Amino acid sequence: MRKLVAVLLFACSAFAQERVTLIRNATILTITNGTIENGSVLIRGTKIAAVGRDLAAPAGAQVIDASGKFVLPGIIDTHSHTAIEGSVNEISLPNSGNVRIADVLTATDINVYRQLAGGTTAALVLHGSANSIGGQSQIVKWKWGHPISEWPIPDAPRTIKFALGENPKSANFRPPEGQPRQYPATRMGVEEVIRKSFVDARDYLAAWDEYDAKKKRGEDAIPPRRDLLMEEMADILRGKVDIHSHCYRADEILMLLNLSDELGFKVRELQHVLEGYKVAPEIAAHGVTGGTFIDWWGYKAEAYDAIPYNVALMTRNNVIVSVNSDSDELARHLNQDAAKSMKYGGLSEDEALRLCTINPAKQLRLDHRMGSIEVGKDADLAIWTAHPLSSYARVDTTFVDGEIVFDRQRDLQQREAMKREKQQRLKAEDDAAKKEKSK
Repeated sequence: MRKLVAVLLFACSAFAQERVTLIRNATILTITNGTIENGSVLIRGTKIAAVGRDLAAPAGAQVIDASGKFVLPGIIDTHSHTAIEGSVNEISLPNSGNVRIADVLTATDINVYRQLAGGTTAALVLHGSANSIGGQSQIVKWKWGHPISEWPIPDAPRTIKFALGENPKSANFRPPEGQPRQYPATRMGVEEVIRKSFVDARDYLAAWDEYDAKKKRGEDAIPPRRDLLMEEMADILRGKVDIHSHCYRADEILMLLNLSDELGFKVRELQHVLEGYKVAPEIAAHGVTGGTFIDWWGYKAEAYDAIPYNVALMTRNNVIVSVNSDSDELARHLNQDAAKSMKYGGLSEDEALRLCTINPAKQLRLDHRMGSIEVGKDADLAIWTAHPLSSYARVDTTFVDGEIVFDRQRDLQQREAMKREKQQRLKAEDDAAKKEKSK
């Protein structure tokens, strides 16, 4: 009985300490259920507890008056290299699918904080594009101030980075004199690396299936040698790992789609996909999504045919499209990239907002918990001073799992405090130098 009372007391204490926040008098951009004028969002713990008008503040709740402001779900970036400085490319092999981004994440990259200041709350952190098949990626929330162990989303799908085109064939890289050029060196070679990797994975699976069959028959079988790379490739074939592939040109996009048909794997998202507009019906027919930029083009040969209407044309062909960053800087204002789709292609306001919220959540298969303001979803939100599609809008407050991880007023106060501290230190150093000189 005493143990039961102790458990109940602990539970009551934990409930009493649960963080509760009410944001009220704001324009709520729910994404999936329209816009609520003069609305409120109640956050309880890490979740959205209520959304609507005239919500009462529970006892002890923090109340934020957001009059004249807008509340948007946290922006999601499906192509990030933030927080992995120095570990972007394991360039030594054409297939490095056995390395893991999760092992090299750092909690001290200041770009994370800057992205929170732009309303970005979650990201797919990827290996680079030096390999036809790169490292295992990691979906994270930007939980600034928390240990890195808390950043990965526990139930997020496993993902891996593929790459096509100039980068994996090392078009812009020449080894030092006397060293051979790494395979592959052509687009044909890139395709063959991917094909051979899956053929090898099939053989690996067959060897284990044969071993399991012998064990069931009671035979004294020797198990095949474990291979971490082949384990990952086999899990792609099993549908346990999602492929997000770097690509540009229409021909290589079709190559990968045809290869997926041939070998029985599924591509989840084509990233960059600057010529997606040329083959949008084929992309849609395969159930593949696309993450791209609006107005980046011409920076290398395979980007010459990029057009700003790509997003709209793929959207009109029923491809789920997102805007993503591939850049620490662009990740701070993905809302503005989304807004450009209204100018280039005539997407509606709602369609534009979906490009950086619910659509990337769907691409990551996390739309059951992120990407829109709905009861039961994670409390990843940002309060904006104006409509997020306006170039004049800025973020006042950003929440991740119900916790304020960026607050503009607090940030300004910290800047002043740091300025005063710097002045004090400089004065102390100057005084010390004068004292030393006078001796």
